[in-house]
Amino acid sequence: MNDFPSHLEEKFVREPEQQTLLDPRAERQRRRTARLLGLGTLVSLGLLVGFGAWQHANRASATVATLDAARTAVPVVRVAIVKPEDTPLQIDLPGTIQAFDSATLYARATGYIGKRNVDIGSRVHAGDVLAVISAPELDQQLTQARAQLSQMQAALAQSQANMELARANDGRTSRLVQQGWAAAQQGDTDRLNFAAQTAGVGVARANLEAQQAQVNRLEQLTGFERVVAPFDGVITSRQVDLGSLVTADASSGSPLFSIAHTDVLRVQVYVPQGGFFGLKDGEQAEVTVPELPGRVFQGTVARNAKALQPETRTLLAEIDVNNSDGMLTAGLYAIVHLKEPRSHPVVLVPSQAVIFDKDGLSAAVYENGEARLRRLDIEADDGAQLAVRAGLNPSDQLILNPPVGVVDGMRVTTTPEAKAVAGAQAAAG
Repeated sequence: MNDFPSHLEEKFVREPEQQTLLDPRAERQRRRTARLLGLGTLVSLGLLVGFGAWQHANRASATVATLDAARTAVPVVRVAIVKPEDTPLQIDLPGTIQAFDSATLYARATGYIGKRNVDIGSRVHAGDVLAVISAPELDQQLTQARAQLSQMQAALAQSQANMELARANDGRTSRLVQQGWAAAQQGDTDRLNFAAQTAGVGVARANLEAQQAQVNRLEQLTGFERVVAPFDGVITSRQVDLGSLVTADASSGSPLFSIAHTDVLRVQVYVPQGGFFGLKDGEQAEVTVPELPGRVFQGTVARNAKALQPETRTLLAEIDVNNSDGMLTAGLYAIVHLKEPRSHPVVLVPSQAVIFDKDGLSAAVYENGEARLRRLDIEADDGAQLAVRAGLNPSDQLILNPPVGVVDGMRVTTTPEAKAVAGAQAAAG
């Protein structure tokens, strides 16, 4: 329901039409204003398009100028003079320290430990008695064997006396038979009796020698009741105590002690194939232990296996180290530093000067304002620098940190400071 009066609504609807018909100048003014606004909009749009085109042209021109500058720019590089390196090559290898002599002592006599003179860590000398084994059965066997030896000696003496008696009877009977005073049968009896007694002496002498050997064997076994040190060293382990039962079985004998000679130590090291030809016995070596910073132990290459192990292509070598002060011990991990003479000079190249591409490794050198690429024959690479066998010549100006995308013949330049440094290096070389 519309509450607005109808006469007022009709008035408001008709009033604009009446005003338009009654005021033609206002209508013209409105149209002129609309045309001006449209023209201003077109002009503004044209200005914006022109400004955009001008900026695009400027950017394109700047880009072309930049590309031209990049194409024509000559990179500035740093150079260093290449020098041959003929100093000995140092090789650092892991090694294991071992005792110069070590042994595990087993029981050679069956019995009980009656006395023990040493313990773990005891220092002993060759011949020192470490323990005494109580073996009464073995002692009784030796006593019995010696008594039997005495019996054999008496039996031999008796056989020799019977032989002499038979010799005398045979001599008398043979003369009587020749003179006809005795029968030939008696002569044969006395002659054969003499031969039998002579053979009896041989049997008695053989029995005596056999018994003497038995006595000697038992005396050696009883000598094993005293366990002695085979060399100077230190006791590293003990497996028995007083009253322990030990057996002399060859396959399951009882271990008694372990002894190690540590006044001189062996350091075992595996030298790679590259160091085989330069390693010689008698050369000096240095040994360090990580737990002893600052300490360097002097050693000598004492021996090597003379052949590489086929599995690892390494050579086993031993370095002897004097340990009279007892600072080192067997079982330690050590680092062996060897200095081997080079078979031919090499050139040391820093890793930042190496270029790697599809053709391998190369380096750039500075020649008459150009970069020349040289292919490298690498001998060793430790990450920081490379040892080059061939590819670079002495006095070459090696480009450090070559530009990205460097190619052979690329124009480059060096700073005056770099040229001065290179000249100084060349003069020093």
